[in-house]
Amino acid sequence: MSRDNMSTSRIAATFEALRKEGRKALIPYVTAGFPQADVTPELMHGMVAAGADVIELGVPFSDPMADGPVIQKAGEAALALGVVLKKVLAMVAEFRRQDARTPVVLMGYANPIERYDLRDGAGAFIRDAAAAGVDGVLVVDYPPEECVQFAADLKAAGIDLIFLLAPTSTDQRMAEVGRAATGYVYYVALKGVTGAGNLDTEAVARMIPRIRDHVSLPVGVGFGIRDAASAMAIGASADAVVIGTRIIQLIDGQPREAVVPIVAAFLGEIRRALDTLPSGR
Repeated sequence: MSRDNMSTSRIAATFEALRKEGRKALIPYVTAGFPQADVTPELMHGMVAAGADVIELGVPFSDPMADGPVIQKAGEAALALGVVLKKVLAMVAEFRRQDARTPVVLMGYANPIERYDLRDGAGAFIRDAAAAGVDGVLVVDYPPEECVQFAADLKAAGIDLIFLLAPTSTDQRMAEVGRAATGYVYYVALKGVTGAGNLDTEAVARMIPRIRDHVSLPVGVGFGIRDAASAMAIGASADAVVIGTRIIQLIDGQPREAVVPIVAAFLGEIRRALDTLPSGR
């Protein structure tokens, strides 16, 4: 599927298909290049085979302010292996050679993107991300009011811009995100960094209708989802379940040949649990 022929984004098409089927999206997160620099494309294929609908691929960064110690450690390990943004795009391009359907979202921070453009020229990141087959970008430290041009340039390239919402988000912030975001929005279920705290599923269930008052896009929920039970509890009200820290914990220190089977088994359990939920929201 070339960008020129895409009447709708892969992300929008995926969520629409899931909506018609009455199913919830499963969105795993992994840090690109962890635990081995060359395992990521194979791991992405394994996650799709296990039931992932969208893949969030973390771009390693030396100062990831929103990430807890588990993902911070993974990012440091990947950076030590030389996994920078250009190599992450190459991983996406390799994945795309066999999978033209599954959406891929890059999740990270402004600094690597801005350095990329400084080195390779204005607009180079968006150009190269589109060429590699990236479908969405979530830049943690880009609030909607500070990235109007970036959002317009991404849209022109067929790439969705995804934003975070948090328990502390005001109605005004939700409305701003609702106007700027495309693809889906990512609700951070916990105050604090990834992997922190205890998940309050009842609080999430109360928050999602409030988000939907301001945002017409699908709502994914992440931070604190660790198993089938918590995934089901969140999936009962959300459109998508995002799981990251637990996956990183499972593969930390594992030999290369064990990484894909471990993640596939874990995601398969989550997928089966989500598919037992009643159809519809």
